[in-house]
Amino acid sequence: MAGPARIDHAISSGTFSLDGETHQVDNNLWVVGDDDECVVIDAPHSVEDIIELVGERTVKAIVLTHAHDDHCRVAPALREAVNSEAGAPILLHPDDKPLWELTHTDYLWDVDLADGQRIEVGGIALEVIHTPGHAPGAVCLYAPDLGCVFTGDTLFHGGPGATGRSFSDRPTIEASIRARLFELPESTVVHTGHGDDTTIGAELAALGR
Repeated sequence: MAGPARIDHAISSGTFSLDGETHQVDNNLWVVGDDDECVVIDAPHSVEDIIELVGERTVKAIVLTHAHDDHCRVAPALREAVNSEAGAPILLHPDDKPLWELTHTDYLWDVDLADGQRIEVGGIALEVIHTPGHAPGAVCLYAPDLGCVFTGDTLFHGGPGATGRSFSDRPTIEASIRARLFELPESTVVHTGHGDDTTIGAELAALGR
């Protein structure tokens, strides 16, 4: 028996670079699955950190919430390193191609993400929600069976993700959050790309509809 689906979490540290600036950042690592198989959400700084979290499981996919370098930097290396016969495909929304190409000039991701797509793993499904604003192709991954949503840098404890850089827009991210994320149950736990968890209800109360 593979056991029930679960979420494994760790933190990986490195840099984020865009628009000529570089900052030190801590990224949350999220792995979703059961004892046999899993999906990795984002691939920031260290293949070793991610592999430690994965263990001996088969990685079905590397799903990127967006293509800022601190979320996709080691995706190609991870694709080849995981315990899968043909490597694990990298999934990214195609609207993030301009950002992806800032980091990876000669390697594209493998599969396009689309709004409404379902990614099945460990007996549950992750539902893709396109939430542009922080990045054009930013997505969130809703796991209704686990009562949570993985928001990347779209929604944090304390409000929307940053929009002061290229390819981002504050009205767009707020519209995405209100139209897509605030429709989820208020009890839904928000697992973010950086920092602490929150809930849809807490952020709804802070930001409003």
